[in-house]
Amino acid sequence: MTIRGVAPPTPDVCLKVASSRTRKRLHLLTGACLGLFLLTHFSNHALGLVSVEAMEKMRWGFNLIWRSWPGTILLYGSLLVHFLLALESLYRRQTLRMPVREALKIVFGLSFPFLIVGHVVSTRVEWMLTGSGDGYYEVLPILWSSTSTALRQSLALVLAWSHGCLGAWFWMRGRSWYPRYFLLFYSFAVLVPLLALLGFAVAARSLEGGMPSEAWFMVNHARPETLAQIRLAIVAGLLAMIGGTLILRAIPVRGKIRITYPDRAISVARGFSVLEASRAAGIPHISICGGRGRCSTCRVRVTEGLDRLPPPNEGERATLARIRAPDDVRLSCQLRPNHNLSIAPILGADNIGLKAQPSEQEAAGRERRIAVLFCDLRDFTLLAQKQLPFDTVFLLNRYFETIGEAVEGSGGVIDKFIGDGALAIFGLSHNIEEACAQALAATVRIARGVDLLNRNFMSELDKPLRVAMGMHAGPAIIGQIGYGKASSLTAVGDTINAASRLEGFAKEYDAQLAVSADVVRYAGLTVDDRESYKISIRGRTGTLETLIIQNAAEIEIMMEAGKRQKETPT
Repeated sequence: MTIRGVAPPTPDVCLKVASSRTRKRLHLLTGACLGLFLLTHFSNHALGLVSVEAMEKMRWGFNLIWRSWPGTILLYGSLLVHFLLALESLYRRQTLRMPVREALKIVFGLSFPFLIVGHVVSTRVEWMLTGSGDGYYEVLPILWSSTSTALRQSLALVLAWSHGCLGAWFWMRGRSWYPRYFLLFYSFAVLVPLLALLGFAVAARSLEGGMPSEAWFMVNHARPETLAQIRLAIVAGLLAMIGGTLILRAIPVRGKIRITYPDRAISVARGFSVLEASRAAGIPHISICGGRGRCSTCRVRVTEGLDRLPPPNEGERATLARIRAPDDVRLSCQLRPNHNLSIAPILGADNIGLKAQPSEQEAAGRERRIAVLFCDLRDFTLLAQKQLPFDTVFLLNRYFETIGEAVEGSGGVIDKFIGDGALAIFGLSHNIEEACAQALAATVRIARGVDLLNRNFMSELDKPLRVAMGMHAGPAIIGQIGYGKASSLTAVGDTINAASRLEGFAKEYDAQLAVSADVVRYAGLTVDDRESYKISIRGRTGTLETLIIQNAAEIEIMMEAGKRQKETPT
């Protein structure tokens, strides 16, 4: 990496030296090295809970590794490269609008060197100049002698560890194994700095009053003026590098391009990524991994200008190949267009939400005759195992959106989503006949919506999505059920249980819909020409006459036939 003066390298130079993927790997490896140093250093501090002597014994092994020539080159080389890559990333970022966690990671990382520069100069630099290094017996009383010094050292410890934890979290959270070990990682992240701070405080208090004499300082330490000049030079260099980066960012870039979204168009300077353009314009744009190309949640479909776009880099190609994206789909965090283009974000920032439902005063605590629809995705667990976690969430939300629009468009309301299933209610504001007709119409819309999802995601799905639906009608208790914020308008009773059982019955017969004959008759349709089944419902006496509909599109044919029959004069 070439550095001219104190300014960070330009993006063009960096691209010539290393690809974006290589820089990310280098940033990760240097961060891991620094994290290992912090872990061993903090573990050394934690031994203060045992004794200062134990801290000194471990310090010998610690210095054997990190004060050797290989250890020194690895540590300070990692520190320098990590800091320069952070400045380069800050320079390339076209907007400072970002999620809070990203901002904290940057602030922690940039402020940390200023907090530890004094400690580094008085320990490592002085050891390199004089050949003598202070141990815990000498350093702890000095750090503990001043409240401000002790607080500054403790703050540096917490900031350094927080920066590392945020970086590790950004890297791990997209991995399939992360949720299984989240509690372990969280406990580890909290315990390490806590034990280090406790060890520091306990050991320092045990040495109160044990300050080294002034004569000892004169013999074993470099001249204070020399160390002060070194500290000043390091701080000035850090400030110059950060300031130079910010100044270069402020220099206006010539030339603008126009990015057209489905509902608006914005003008941004060349060099902006599409994600940065969205953030700069205040347009909601999801990016779970923070714009690092490690997930596909920020992907967009390019509707115009695809032929003039730069090709995807190595990291973007790998992610797009993983989700089997078509040629017109790009990752907005990696796409930096040089010409005007039109895009359509694939994953919207607004996830499925429910529309207004009847008021509690109107519906709570009443018995009504309603139609109930259970809808569930088949084999979704197997499907989710082959998808990126973020893409699974995206696909599931699109499916829920399809269900919600179909139900509400037919006159029903969503009671709840359960895993990959949904419960819908019809008849809160209509009679049972209208409710059953609405519920049957909803199944047709759901089937069409799922077919549309399969066409849109054909390249990403090994098998098409399949739904199983169960439907029954009858009396139920409608009320506001739950506790506190977890309460909601819902229905309970035998009718709900029967609809749920019919949904499982549809799966058994590999059909889209299992509907009770009661629903069909209430809707004014005939069932005389269709085969029906008598099934038993657990906890319910007698059997329930049920129709198996292999394809919900058949419902539309039945409804059209019923309509013509009503219109035909007798």
